[in-house]
Amino acid sequence: MPGVPHTCPLCEASCGLLVSVDEDGSVLEIRGDPDDVLSQGFLCPKGVAVKSLHTDPDRLRTPMVRWGGMLREATWTEAFDEIAHRLPALQERHGRDCIAVFSGVSADHALGPLLYTESLINALGTRNVFSAASLNSRPRHVVSGMLYGNPFTTPVPDIERSDFVIMIGANPVVSNGSMLTAPDLRSKLRALRRRGGRIVVVDPRRTESADGADEHLRVRPGTDGLLLLAMLNVLLTENLVNLGELADLVDGVDGIASLAVGITPERVERRTEVDAGSIRRVVREFARADAGVVYGRIGASTTSFATVTTWLIDVLNVLTGNLDRPGGAMFPQPGHGGLPNSPRRGVPPEPFTLDGPRSRVSRRPILLGEVPAAALAEEIDTPGFGQVRGLITIGGNPARSVPNSKRLYAALNSLDLMISVDMYLNETSALADVVLPVPSILERPHYDLKLYNYACRNVAKYSPPVLDLPVGMYPEWETIARLALIAATGSYNGVEEFDDRLAAAVAMREGIPLDQVGEGLRGPERLLDILLQAGEYGLTMEHLQLSPHGLELGELEPRLPEALLTEDRRIHLAPKEFLTDAQRVRALLDAPAGEGMLLVGRRHLRSKNSWLHNLSAMVTGPRRCTLQVNEEDAYRLGLRNGGRALVTSAAGRLVASVEITDEVLPGVVSLPHGWGHDEPQARMTVAAERPGVNVNILTDDADIDPLTGNAVFNGVRVTVVAHAGDAPDEEQPMPDRRQGFERRRTPRGPGGIGPESFGPA
Repeated sequence: MPGVPHTCPLCEASCGLLVSVDEDGSVLEIRGDPDDVLSQGFLCPKGVAVKSLHTDPDRLRTPMVRWGGMLREATWTEAFDEIAHRLPALQERHGRDCIAVFSGVSADHALGPLLYTESLINALGTRNVFSAASLNSRPRHVVSGMLYGNPFTTPVPDIERSDFVIMIGANPVVSNGSMLTAPDLRSKLRALRRRGGRIVVVDPRRTESADGADEHLRVRPGTDGLLLLAMLNVLLTENLVNLGELADLVDGVDGIASLAVGITPERVERRTEVDAGSIRRVVREFARADAGVVYGRIGASTTSFATVTTWLIDVLNVLTGNLDRPGGAMFPQPGHGGLPNSPRRGVPPEPFTLDGPRSRVSRRPILLGEVPAAALAEEIDTPGFGQVRGLITIGGNPARSVPNSKRLYAALNSLDLMISVDMYLNETSALADVVLPVPSILERPHYDLKLYNYACRNVAKYSPPVLDLPVGMYPEWETIARLALIAATGSYNGVEEFDDRLAAAVAMREGIPLDQVGEGLRGPERLLDILLQAGEYGLTMEHLQLSPHGLELGELEPRLPEALLTEDRRIHLAPKEFLTDAQRVRALLDAPAGEGMLLVGRRHLRSKNSWLHNLSAMVTGPRRCTLQVNEEDAYRLGLRNGGRALVTSAAGRLVASVEITDEVLPGVVSLPHGWGHDEPQARMTVAAERPGVNVNILTDDADIDPLTGNAVFNGVRVTVVAHAGDAPDEEQPMPDRRQGFERRRTPRGPGGIGPESFGPA
């Protein structure tokens, strides 16, 4: 059956879809596109679920406004009138910073928000900008900024040509890559082993990726940095350092060497629980491999040593000559230009620094124009000049994704105004005063403006909407543009003029004549055309429109020193801030181990954070939101499989179902992120039937990586006891002034709106 090519935006793999539609516009089938330039027919269950997501009756299709404490369906005119009445007045009374913006993961996967949210922030004039990036990715940006001069110059594993991969806190078989756009990584890793390569996974859990690896080093949560220092020690003391082609580009090797003095594998064995002999052998094998790469992600970048750990991963790649060479860690060259912090028409970028502004309350670093999301609650509930009194969320669910959920829940309920742009009435948007719906995935265009910066091959693909926009629905970009207009002028009229001004500004910034832009293009497509022309390949929208399965732009190629944006075009391998903070890691050797157990997260192929739990096909089978406990610990604590455990941390407590398993290290328990669908005001019917528990009741918004303010989600200290009674009240705070929602019996008109292990190979 023929299908229309499109792109799945539900994870970072960016897989190609073929969508079959009947004459009435009903979606018949979604399958993988065998001609897709990147995924070549691969599709995981999330891609198939795009059909269910499109047809989900709980998905919002009309705005909702809170009147008399109750969310009720409204027209777009009523919704925007409410915002225009309240938002400018709030800023007039309390200043520009009283409105905050939170941009979530789904906004990172959508072209409209990526291109228009900055205009909304500029119109608001607020410095209170938050995003999901400071929940798991900011250490990666900071390391890139300090070493290479650009926070978005990100080395990714050249997985298709590597012969030795060390994964630290990464589970790409489930995630299909994280900051690594590489569909069907399971097959790519199988192919690596078939050609004689090796895979070593460092993780406290026996993950799906560890199941298929040659070796699994079960590390104690939070000690990854100590393990990496020991690996560095082996490289240095056994004369295994070989900078190769990087020899003339690297500064700071001496500073690195002094850091690892005395941190031998034998000394770290007790704290990391990784055998010293295994550490030495793995380092020797890795250093002598023809092309190897160390790759770390969520498990490594969400600890209290996240930045130092991420940095040491790059240090190992540099010192073994594996940065910027085929099969190592390489820098993609996306098809578009306009990347943040890149040179503009010959003007050098601003030097990246950690000596920037700080947040109002606890003086956390504001990086890349964003306050750490872990500071959101305190910026709302702490009085004073600049206090956040209003919040706009775009494609995010901070009520479940941000640490210390109990505090944040109370803070969200205290806001004078909350606006959510979202496809669901979820745990966050259910608390809003105005909820603005967005089109389904199949009703909007797609180009992976962010993810192609992490792609394992250089590609470019634009997908037009498969289905027409329904009558009475705005494109996502127009909704955000109207919010920006209200912030700037008090009126939501004049979107076309607003868009013309924005296009002119982007064209001027990129040095592209506006009359060179494709005729008839508007909105995101016009901006994308400008960015494509500003890219290294000189592409246009016409090129992509003529290639519906995508354009192959070639394998990753060495890009240094050209890709370096440091002032001297050199790699600054030993920033003083990293060397200083690394002393905290060294101090772990002599620090007491601490009591209780350590909590870590986990992923599942059929989940994407808090997304997709409202689709029956994605939550069938055994319940996934369980507390995984090692057999030894379960026996010691008197826990039984399927029973319940009370888990307590410094921030809160909850009761979870127990799953006894040998997958986790003794002394470690695991709960997945993104659950807790028990908000009584939400409208997610399927999710409410299997709510699970919200792990972020246990995480602490004061527990952060100090260099970046990045939240700590792994290595959280908890106590676990058997629990036979009802869940404590602390498990879910109850709502106050917001009283749920109701549907109108007769919806109003549009209001003048325009149009699983690798196993054997």
